[in-house]
Amino acid sequence: MQSVDMPTAARNAEQMLLQTTAQWGGREDLWVFGYASLIARPEFEASEHRAGYIHGWHRALRMRSRINRGTPEQPGLVFALLPGGSCQGVAYRVPRKRAAAELERLWQREMPSAVYDPRFLPCRTSRGEVRALAFTLSRHSPSCVQGMADRDLVHIFKHARGRFGTTLDYLLETADALRRRGLRDREIERMVDLARAHALVQPHT
Repeated sequence: MQSVDMPTAARNAEQMLLQTTAQWGGREDLWVFGYASLIARPEFEASEHRAGYIHGWHRALRMRSRINRGTPEQPGLVFALLPGGSCQGVAYRVPRKRAAAELERLWQREMPSAVYDPRFLPCRTSRGEVRALAFTLSRHSPSCVQGMADRDLVHIFKHARGRFGTTLDYLLETADALRRRGLRDREIERMVDLARAHALVQPHT
């Protein structure tokens, strides 16, 4: 079962949490798919984690961030799952008895402005397929950047900073987390090389 995209004005994070909780059902453990900060900093209790693979969605640094990694005057960027392609990440299993509380904590972190479209997606793992909650983004969302030249990306790397740090720090944190998990993302590697070419990253990073 998937969430329904809603106009931004109609979005309500609490209502979306209730809908997602109902879709989960509470009869089994909850699986959550991490693809960026949820790999680097899960911040919720999981009893198991596995490398996971989702088809039909890809990780992209395409969501505007006006608070966490940027400001209204200089928006930054964060990752989201966009339609098309595929994505390697981490599937976390949260035991059923703790899942409702952990889901609420996760909501406070990921959904304060109700930008993402939470969806349960089939996720392949080494021990079979699981149904995992993933935070996706509609291409029609006003927070989705439709396209960006490298020069604009470099400008963001140089200047975008929010309450949790810079967009560049976020990119490097994600790249490091994927590397430590043995996961590759060629576009992330390309963006790190782009930052390195503009002397924004140390050569050994």
